[in-house]
Amino acid sequence: MRELRGYGNRPPRVAWPGGARVAVSFVVNVEEGGELTWSGGDGRNEAVYEVIDRKEGIDLAIESHFQYGTRAGYWRIVDLFERFGVGATFSACGAAVEATPWLVQDAYRRGHEISAHGWRWESHFGLTQDEERDRIRRCVAAIENAVGERPVGWHTRAPATSATRQLLIQEGGFLYDSDAYDDDLPYFIDVAGRRHLVLPYSFDTNDMQFQHSDRFATGEQFARYIGDAFDWLWREGETMPRMMSVGLHPRMIGRPGRIGALERILEHMTGKGGAWLARRDAIARHWIEHAPRA
Repeated sequence: MRELRGYGNRPPRVAWPGGARVAVSFVVNVEEGGELTWSGGDGRNEAVYEVIDRKEGIDLAIESHFQYGTRAGYWRIVDLFERFGVGATFSACGAAVEATPWLVQDAYRRGHEISAHGWRWESHFGLTQDEERDRIRRCVAAIENAVGERPVGWHTRAPATSATRQLLIQEGGFLYDSDAYDDDLPYFIDVAGRRHLVLPYSFDTNDMQFQHSDRFATGEQFARYIGDAFDWLWREGETMPRMMSVGLHPRMIGRPGRIGALERILEHMTGKGGAWLARRDAIARHWIEHAPRA
């Protein structure tokens, strides 16, 4: 049954560290190497973002669009995070981790969280439970093999299935999932009699909108939208806790015409103050410790 009410206008009285008004989570999606490719034996190629016409056979153009993220975009993002002292969450597909282990190893050494984003960059819609369980296990194993630590967060390329959360509980080791887009705060749900934490994600404060819509044509527009969202949550954060997610992709925000937007966003948030720029696992642990039980 759908939960349409949520917290309403009475959210839990949870204080963020340092008296922050907004907990801000930057999520870098590591998908390059996990997308559909003819050369990888998928029988079809990915056809989203800059390239929209799917070709039969090996398509070096679409592959190179994704490769830009690992070859160039990633380094711009992590350099900015390091300059501003930001800990982020790198949400990684298992196949992408196996294709570029050095990338997640570098992010891990820099102090970022490596969370699970499925085995491939694919929706789980239509998978059987056994197939989905296999995808979860393979992703967890790939990350653990690469960085020596298992992921505690999960996010399915939407949509997930009705069994996803139950499978996460059964597999154990997960603090949270982000398979929801319905709130500005974490919340607990019951999954097969177990208390499970959801950290909602966001598609509007997300650089995917450079391609999925005509919402952002320039980095300046993206930075302004993110800034407006932060400022409004900052106002609300005077009297109630607020959380904000910013979704990023190395092959998108990492372009030279867009990376300046991330710099402006970080300058705005750190300059205004009242922002806890945190990894998702840190937000999850804080909420688990401090949120009152119903």
